Amino acid sequence: MAHMTSILESAVKLNNGRQMPLLGLGTWQNKQPGSVQDAIETAITAGYRHFDTAYLYRNEAEIGEAIKAQIQQGKVKREDLFIVTKLWLTFYSPEDVLVGFNKSLEALQLDYVDLYLMHSPMALQRQGDEIFPKKDEELLFSDTDYVDTWKAMESLVSSGRVKSIGVSNFNISQLQRLLSVAKIPPAVNQVELHPYLVQSDLVKFCKANKITLTAFSPFGCPGRPKEFHRGATDPEKLLEDPVINDIAKKHQRTPAQILLRFHVQQDIAVIPKSASPKRILENTKVFDFFLDEDDMKALKSLDKGWRCCIIEEMKSHPFFPFKDSYVSWRACEGISEVENK
Repeated sequence: MAHMTSILESAVKLNNGRQMPLLGLGTWQNKQPGSVQDAIETAITAGYRHFDTAYLYRNEAEIGEAIKAQIQQGKVKREDLFIVTKLWLTFYSPEDVLVGFNKSLEALQLDYVDLYLMHSPMALQRQGDEIFPKKDEELLFSDTDYVDTWKAMESLVSSGRVKSIGVSNFNISQLQRLLSVAKIPPAVNQVELHPYLVQSDLVKFCKANKITLTAFSPFGCPGRPKEFHRGATDPEKLLEDPVINDIAKKHQRTPAQILLRFHVQQDIAVIPKSASPKRILENTKVFDFFLDEDDMKALKSLDKGWRCCIIEEMKSHPFFPFKDSYVSWRACEGISEVENK
């Protein structure tokens, strides 16, 4: 269990001995240069040292500029930062992994990244700089095996330009398969986690196999783009849940702080995204209180297997990782559609 501490002291040890701060700043959907610069400056001042981005987010260059400025101003040292980015799906062919990595490293203006993740187990064909390459409105899937991609990822560690490697959006069976062949086991699996998607089996598996979990979309991603919505109403609003709000009142905290504490108390890293200075600071105030056993039980009881982040067009991919849980949220969607007819 995470101890009473501050944001600067709160970290989890990865399976290679390196430390990763438990609270990070997510930057998905944060593309505006001024917004990124301000968010990172505010976050560093507030004590954040863990920053999460990806080639997909198209903001690595702005983040690199912001971090460079903070280092040059003496606000922080590079060795105190933990920078995470991700290999995009179109660079999964083993010969393209280094190409994709170099694009990210150059944009970030860094000599190395602290953690490099495969963004998902699903590969797409490479078509120039297309993020989602299509033909006749159909995504162009690649048959590249994520195991082969992983072997190329391992070579990045020996180069010294990546300190740790991991994955994102992998299910248990995919992790098992990767572990059976990996020379370097994944240090991290970054997945969607929150009380509506507790994923207790995945959490147990990762802890048993010394794979640290990072939770994305801890608030249920209220600002997610339309392609992630399922049904016209998409009614799930985690921050408004009465159980979460009752626990927040009990501890005199915000619902967001309760949701973040839910993860860090389990030694699960969490990367809330915000561009608001007030919320960036507010999100750091999660290391000076505990949720009791009843609180944790109540939060876990909210589990409904609901995912806010599934790209519908990917569900027919042979390595689509959510097949086992796909029915559960389809059922939720069906109920919401019936209720709102």
